[in-house]
Amino acid sequence: MYRTLKQALLDRIADVLRTRYDLTGIHIATEQPPTLALGELATPIAFELAKRLRKAPRAIAQELATELGTIDGVASVEVAGAGYFNIRFDRAATVRRVAAGEHFDLRGEGLRLIEHTSINPNKAAHVGHLRNAILGDTFGRLLRPDDFKTGYPVAVQNYIDNTGVQVADVVVALLHMEGKSPAEVDALLPELKARGERVDYYLWDLYARVSQWYEADPAQKDARKAVRLQTLHELEEGSNETARIADVLSTAVLHRHLATMQRLGIEYDFLPRESEILHAHFWESARALMIERRVLYEETAGKNKGCWVMRRPGAEDLAEGAPDEDAKVIVRSNGTVTYVGKDIAYHLWKFGLLPDRDFGYKPFHRYPDHTCWISTLQGEAEHPHFGRATAIYNVIDSRQNDPQANVVEALRAMGFSDAAVRYTHLNYAMVALTPRCAVDLGYTVNEEDMKKPYLEVSGRKGFGVKADDLLDRLIAAAKQQVDTRHPEDDDDQRLQTATEIAVGALRFFMLKYTRNTVIAFDFRDALSFEGETGPYVQYAAVRAANILRKAALAPATAIADLASVSVAGHVQDDGVWALWLELSRVTTVLEAAIAAAEPAMVARYAFQLAQEFNNFYHRNHVLTEGDPARRALLLATSAVALRELTRVLGWLGISVPQSM
Repeated sequence: MYRTLKQALLDRIADVLRTRYDLTGIHIATEQPPTLALGELATPIAFELAKRLRKAPRAIAQELATELGTIDGVASVEVAGAGYFNIRFDRAATVRRVAAGEHFDLRGEGLRLIEHTSINPNKAAHVGHLRNAILGDTFGRLLRPDDFKTGYPVAVQNYIDNTGVQVADVVVALLHMEGKSPAEVDALLPELKARGERVDYYLWDLYARVSQWYEADPAQKDARKAVRLQTLHELEEGSNETARIADVLSTAVLHRHLATMQRLGIEYDFLPRESEILHAHFWESARALMIERRVLYEETAGKNKGCWVMRRPGAEDLAEGAPDEDAKVIVRSNGTVTYVGKDIAYHLWKFGLLPDRDFGYKPFHRYPDHTCWISTLQGEAEHPHFGRATAIYNVIDSRQNDPQANVVEALRAMGFSDAAVRYTHLNYAMVALTPRCAVDLGYTVNEEDMKKPYLEVSGRKGFGVKADDLLDRLIAAAKQQVDTRHPEDDDDQRLQTATEIAVGALRFFMLKYTRNTVIAFDFRDALSFEGETGPYVQYAAVRAANILRKAALAPATAIADLASVSVAGHVQDDGVWALWLELSRVTTVLEAAIAAAEPAMVARYAFQLAQEFNNFYHRNHVLTEGDPARRALLLATSAVALRELTRVLGWLGISVPQSM
């Protein structure tokens, strides 16, 4: 509603600028004043026009004010100070429109393709992977259609690097470090299942061991690295026993990854695998296009001799025949394609720029309301299509800024400037642990490390927190609190509540920081019912629901009852109006978060909304209010707060428990 009223004001100012001053295309900045005493909306437009019109800002503001006339939903426009416009909303009318669910719609045409999670399928998911998956899942929820907005067509992809060095490492570990035969590797999965062991956990430990094995014996170091390189070659070539074993292992781990993410409400539409990008000849088509457009060339001298390279953006001109030592290697001299090369081919497909190439598709996993497909060479005759995107969002950590920039530059250099603009690297900083959290999770932390603000995790070094273990610990800790607070609930209900609190705590903690902020995770802080936490926001929604339950009133009834009473006098109470004003900002926040690709804006808004509701709750005795009209307004306020808290939490992937 705030967005609707702001747009009405902007449209009217634009009309006046055109008719009175013959000005068009003027950007009209707006802001929300710091206090309600100054109104609900302000603009410094008069200051922006002063130089152009050669008049004092206040004189311009007064001229504009007399021309604006009546604006639906606006009570007054005041000139303040040296020329500010302060706009006051019609509070009673705004309350009724917000209660009725009137708001500015968000919509767009063309597929939005979101790639997130993209865990190497060689071991269990860890805490760092969760930030990626939660960011991507939340951004998808902000974009896709729901009962609030028309939204955008959205498809979510999880890129599976099943031919990379990490998968090669676990194959080396099994075949060479442990000396297992292919038949013994085949028998491993049923053996693990019979013992109640998870393959992703088993390979977690194996991966840490093989990382050390490569360096353990100086005399064998070169030979072991050669085995690794040969294994990587065989994985990329495919159609051999090594590649078959890698496929068996990576597929088993992938099933575990999907199960882990589903615990957090994270789902996918398509799992494109690197093996198909290679074997379906995506790269060959991309390579031919890059050569044709003079983006890719073979280096004949210098350190990159024999490699196919691409010049970096902004590279200086070189003397004729001089090698570009800083060029980005796309194909190594041994013929293997780098990560960036494969990624360029993949993104040409995403944008529909490889019209002669597509994946085969087959069902891989069934969610309650849709199927997740996986790439293959020979797929189903009937299948959805996931390429030809209008816009792409890649959730990849900040350490990949350079490779991502190279992909964008490759698109631009090939002449696909529009695609380069519509390519968003939704990057983020790493997730670490507080020293206290590391101790709580069973790690030994020395005195020096205990003084550090955070400790970096490393799966390769064996210091990390498996995602499922972390979630299990959060659920157990939440259940202790739920058991104490609600002994009357049966055990299944208490476990359900604890799970919702734990998931909410984890997701909110990962979302409340802006993407470029390093997160030091601490599960005690995450689970707190006080402060900027998921449980705090959930508790505000539960509190609103409890008010209505005690009043024996359904939320929809409480909202409908508002139509039959006069609220004009009661909404002059700033303590009530402040909450309605915050409730009116839902679309404004959502629109800004989408434009900035920053889900933290929505998490911050959820917290502010919870704070404002709790202030309202402590200032007003809703259930004992004696004035029938004011009581109806307070109950409707609680119902709308519950509705919007539930909605905003839903965009964050967080549910509202039955009790807390």
